[in-house]
Amino acid sequence: MKTLIIPKKAIHSGSLILVNGQHPYHSDIDECSLAPVNTDSKDVMLERRALTLLSKLMNDISGWTWISAVSGWRSKLEQQALYEYSLLENGAAFTEQFVARPNHSEHQTGLAIDLGLRKPDIDFIRPDFPYSGICQTFRKKAVPYGFIERYPKGKEAVTGIAQEPWHFRYVGAPHAAIMTEMGFTLEEYHAFLKKYPYGKKPFYYPNGHRSISVSYVEAATGTDTKLEVDTSVPYSVSGNNMDGFILTEWGNDYDRRK
Repeated sequence: MKTLIIPKKAIHSGSLILVNGQHPYHSDIDECSLAPVNTDSKDVMLERRALTLLSKLMNDISGWTWISAVSGWRSKLEQQALYEYSLLENGAAFTEQFVARPNHSEHQTGLAIDLGLRKPDIDFIRPDFPYSGICQTFRKKAVPYGFIERYPKGKEAVTGIAQEPWHFRYVGAPHAAIMTEMGFTLEEYHAFLKKYPYGKKPFYYPNGHRSISVSYVEAATGTDTKLEVDTSVPYSVSGNNMDGFILTEWGNDYDRRK
């Protein structure tokens, strides 16, 4: 076992952070951690881990032949400009549905990307990404690579955002699979994980011969958080951008039975 000392500020970083109308993005991303999505979209950038998985997915389906990267990481200033532009062009009602306020947009994290069918004219705010053809192929393949459709139909009251078929968010494995199988948005997933506190009752997710455990770790009050991890198995820790961390451990069937 090993004791991890997790800095308090780490609550606001990691692939599972929740950024929405109630939970603003607190970090200034290191632009060295970003990279262009592809040679055709040098201005569209993603966090490198998310980009690695997106690139593998697109290679799998030859996706860049028919799909364009419309928008990835945005600075706070870019989000502010987009929000103000939409208010002028589209009005408040439209903007509140489709454009997040500055510091409340997932695009500032580098973990979200908007995609659209490749065509001469693409709507930057609402690109065409239908539930058919290559776009639907992308959706079906996205989950194993750690991506979810972030704002699905019927969940508007939960996410605070209208349905956006074009907006995908990297959350990593196995979280994308768990969320998809259980029909959870990221908001609902974090609420669900609160039922599985660290050191008491982890959530087990079977994955072949491995049993992956996921636990919610409440952050220590006013100081760094100490966490005991088993270094004999792979693990990851992500902040939730609210009040704690998510510990994911890739064990095996024997670990689950103990």
